Amino acid sequence: MGARPVAAFLSLGLPRELTLSAGQRNARSWVQRFLDGLLTLAESHKTTLAGGDLAESPIALADIILVGAVPHGCALLRSGARDGDLLYVTGALGGAAAGLAQLKELASATGSEPPRIPAKLAVQLAPHLYPQPRIAQGLMLQRRGLASAALDISDGLSTDLAHLCEESGVSAVLDAALLPIHPAATLHQALHGGEDYELLFTAPAVARLPRSIAGVPITRIGHIVKQSKGQPDLTLITEQGPQPLQPHGWEHFG
Repeated sequence: MGARPVAAFLSLGLPRELTLSAGQRNARSWVQRFLDGLLTLAESHKTTLAGGDLAESPIALADIILVGAVPHGCALLRSGARDGDLLYVTGALGGAAAGLAQLKELASATGSEPPRIPAKLAVQLAPHLYPQPRIAQGLMLQRRGLASAALDISDGLSTDLAHLCEESGVSAVLDAALLPIHPAATLHQALHGGEDYELLFTAPAVARLPRSIAGVPITRIGHIVKQSKGQPDLTLITEQGPQPLQPHGWEHFG
């Protein structure tokens, strides 16, 4: 983490019908609209689409490779967390999972997939449909040397925190009351939902963290402790007291 974006490479495999307009006058094809979105996001982060490939496929496939640059030895790794460090996240959690659940409900009710999205749901579905990469936040943490370990939350807070703890050889304690849960999400979605792409990072207790970075809130959600035999790697503090937290996010080889 903490790299400056340099270039992107895109390979697309598409059914022929996705390259054709829908028939209406001035209608744009699916692939044109896909590229509009990708290039707009790339331009906002000054990232060049430097190459790739295009082929026909029975289903839509997209392979995107991003290349970044960071000073030698200065990357934020998963392996730097230490006993006594505090745990932080950017933004809000669970919004992407809540949005996906809402989309499934819409598809079931309308019988169409993907469903037509009502304008009134645009804000609620934005975390799922338009996740924002936390480039500025990662760069600031890296350049100022504030974070000891970091990764983005793609597989779910519980699972990604378990990865960080495994790589650092530590355990973690989360406080449910501190979690910045998206207004449309549940605690379960915030803990396990994934695809929020917020940053999860640790910092020494003496580090002075800002309340926000580039307009995105920073929230302390727990702390790091030593691993102890017979104790869970992840503990969640709730109103009922501390309890073991099992990772139930996305498992790539589950």
